[in-house]
Amino acid sequence: MDKIVIFVTCAGLKEANKISGKLLDKKLVACANIIKGVSSRYWWKGKIEKSDEVMLIMKSRKQLFKKIVSEVKKLHSYSVPEIIALPIFAGNPDYLKWIKESVK
Repeated sequence: MDKIVIFVTCAGLKEANKISGKLLDKKLVACANIIKGVSSRYWWKGKIEKSDEVMLIMKSRKQLFKKIVSEVKKLHSYSVPEIIALPIFAGNPDYLKWIKESVK
């Protein structure tokens, strides 16, 4: 299958709305879920950090991933933003068709 789920952590709601809005406008993603209240812990510059973040979960097609990464990097405040994709192996056929029809 060529459908993917993309995860992007953002510094806040404003950034998540800006990124998801741009990707939707450009028809690079079919939808975006914005989840507030994500508590993240991670290694950064040799020490463990923690941040309150917002998670974007977006659905698209594998062929558009490079364009999505490029757009997110232009808009994101982090120097190394999390932008990862996982394949969708199965799903409601009508929903998967909708994803395909919703992106370019």
